Amino acid sequence: MEKIVEQGLLYDFYGELLTEHQRRIYEDVVFGDLSPSEIAGEQGISRQGVHDLIKRCDKILKDYEAKLHLVAKFIKVKEIAGELERLSDECIRTRDMALIDQIRRLSAEITSTL
Repeated sequence: MEKIVEQGLLYDFYGELLTEHQRRIYEDVVFGDLSPSEIAGEQGISRQGVHDLIKRCDKILKDYEAKLHLVAKFIKVKEIAGELERLSDECIRTRDMALIDQIRRLSAEITSTL
């Protein structure tokens, strides 16, 4: 997964668990695309301080994911939902009712994932 996408997903799920200061700086880097130098100037801290904070936030967010697996579950459910949509469209198009078993199996897989 591309780093910026991974950072965004981790932040979406666990960002509220960071402090307000960590969230503000992390958002500026990940979503605002500001450089550590720009943020350092705005926040009155060193560039190295910004870099260290971002690394620490990345580690915190990854640690939460390692324990809770919410992002992994989200990605899996999203993939299954896409497959369900494809099978539903095929079932409608071909009127092949045998596809219903596959749809039910995938539906059960979503439930067990959650």
